[in-house]
Amino acid sequence: MPIEVIIDHQGWENEGLDLLAMQTYDNVMGYFGYDPELYEVSLLACNDARISVLNQKFRSQETATNVLSWPSLERVPTIAGEMPDALDPTRDDFLGDIALAYETCRAEAQSSAKPVSDYISHLLIHGILHLMGFNHEDDADATVMEGIETEILGKMGVNTQYI
Repeated sequence: MPIEVIIDHQGWENEGLDLLAMQTYDNVMGYFGYDPELYEVSLLACNDARISVLNQKFRSQETATNVLSWPSLERVPTIAGEMPDALDPTRDDFLGDIALAYETCRAEAQSSAKPVSDYISHLLIHGILHLMGFNHEDDADATVMEGIETEILGKMGVNTQYI
């Protein structure tokens, strides 16, 4: 399976995350013209306590966050606003890991009046794009990444007015 979903918190069990993750992954890969079967992603669906530990360990931030990602290879372009190198299935078969925090995702979706599934799709797109080498460290990179997120969400039928 191209995206392996590991449910680590029971709250995720009623969110239809397996199907949502696969649909989102397929849409991201399709946007770039990649065969989704040639690549793999691992998704940890955890709670705020678990993601807080991961956030502290990997980003030195002692708080929960909605999504974290760990690319298997560094793909960030050297020039801000440029596209990362294209994926190569002979060396990039495993793109990396993503973690989503249940309580934070639900609370943020609710506070922004977004359907939870739309919000999760957005975070999954965001995480997968990070695995592919996109970032938002500066305005030029953020503009590129946000534009791609908005386009993919639109193709998925998600209201992009609130993005």
